[in-house]
Amino acid sequence: MSFVHPTAIVEKGAKLGNEVYIGPFCIVGPDVEIGDGTRLEANVSISGHTKIGKNNKISPFASIGQPPQDLKYKGEPTKVTIGDNNIIREYVTINCGTVGGHGVTTVGDNNMLMAYSHVAHDCIVQNNVVMANNVALAGHVTIEDYVVLGGFTGVTQFNRVGKHAFIGAYSLIRLDFPPYFSGKGLDEFRVQSVNSVGLSRRGFSEESIRRIKNAFKLLYVKRGIVLEQAMEELRKEAKDCDDIEYLVRFIETSKSGIVR
Repeated sequence: MSFVHPTAIVEKGAKLGNEVYIGPFCIVGPDVEIGDGTRLEANVSISGHTKIGKNNKISPFASIGQPPQDLKYKGEPTKVTIGDNNIIREYVTINCGTVGGHGVTTVGDNNMLMAYSHVAHDCIVQNNVVMANNVALAGHVTIEDYVVLGGFTGVTQFNRVGKHAFIGAYSLIRLDFPPYFSGKGLDEFRVQSVNSVGLSRRGFSEESIRRIKNAFKLLYVKRGIVLEQAMEELRKEAKDCDDIEYLVRFIETSKSGIVR
């Protein structure tokens, strides 16, 4: 059985799983689906064609499924999909997708979206991501697994942040940020180092971290080497190292270019 507070509004057509908690003054729209064990605290608004998975905790005044902040949007039935075990804190906003994008905004599993963070239309936030307070993702952004975004960080449209990256607070990312590295900066955003602490905590071997550090030196430390020369060396390393192979693939598939 689920619990719906007497002051909450759950519109006809909404689907609630088992042990769902809908707190005071929440609003759940008719095209919303909420999975088992998910908890909505007071004053949460879930609207649009939104599907939320299991065991999520959504704090007061979060707003999920509202129309995108895109003047081209004309009310099409685009979607928001959220996975399992996410923590979504106060005043977080997650907008639905657009027909010009994926048609869906996606948040995966085991993420923590801290207060006032924003996930715009057609974004993909994968798994085990931490978005600190006031992080803002513009439309069509992809944040890959295990990324940490420091408070007040912004990511501009169509850009990606690669898995296991760490971004310091008060940063602005205008290009794709490669996996495994850390960076910080507003007017002059810089890639600073390998995210060694994060990689160690997630079980990367000393050999893998050593290779990633060598890749970092090729891309960001060694003087007089252009990107294509660095890539030639990295492709050799990638033949017997999955982590470097992924780094190479990330750079090769970048449409906007990488931060250098």
